[in-house]
Amino acid sequence: MEERLVKAQQALEKHGIRTRIVATAAEAKQIILEEVQSGQKVGIGGSRTIESLDVVPELEAKGCPIYWHWRAQTPDEVMELRRGQLTSDVFLASSNAVTEDGRLVNIDGVGNRVAAMIFGPTKVILVCGQNKVVPDLEAALNRIHNVAAPQNAKRLNTGTPCGVTGRCYDCQSPGRMCSVTTIIERRPHKTELEVILVREDLGY
Repeated sequence: MEERLVKAQQALEKHGIRTRIVATAAEAKQIILEEVQSGQKVGIGGSRTIESLDVVPELEAKGCPIYWHWRAQTPDEVMELRRGQLTSDVFLASSNAVTEDGRLVNIDGVGNRVAAMIFGPTKVILVCGQNKVVPDLEAALNRIHNVAAPQNAKRLNTGTPCGVTGRCYDCQSPGRMCSVTTIIERRPHKTELEVILVREDLGY
């Protein structure tokens, strides 16, 4: 695993994406707290990884407005917070998969998370557990369709086949989460993108 993490780090760095490897989620959290300045607007994409860091209370203590749609109480508020993420100073999320050759692969249902990774926020920080590092693009897509998406579907009770069986059927369900696929192969020109790889399993 360490060799795979180092390969991914080296490839991402070669592609213009600042990348560091840390031992624990607590270290990743500390980096976020150091890099987010007081009062900066912080967007959070749908991410069990970021949720597990429990970083929001400390960001709020720094006077940072938080745009996190998982906290919304109404559908209108969900959309308002998603739009707010796109203009945040710092956007926090994870990646569904990271390849050893330096690609960040993600699949979304709505698209707000992947959109904010690419353009809008001034800085994007992606925290990725070692469980998300895979050899190549084929393995990345397989991981997303048959590991990440089914677990998210079950959590969200989407009613999709993958949430029941644990594997993808390329369904036409109204609750389908696999609508938008993005592959970040190089740092987007107008976005400061940083990846923190953690030597722990985090998220889906």
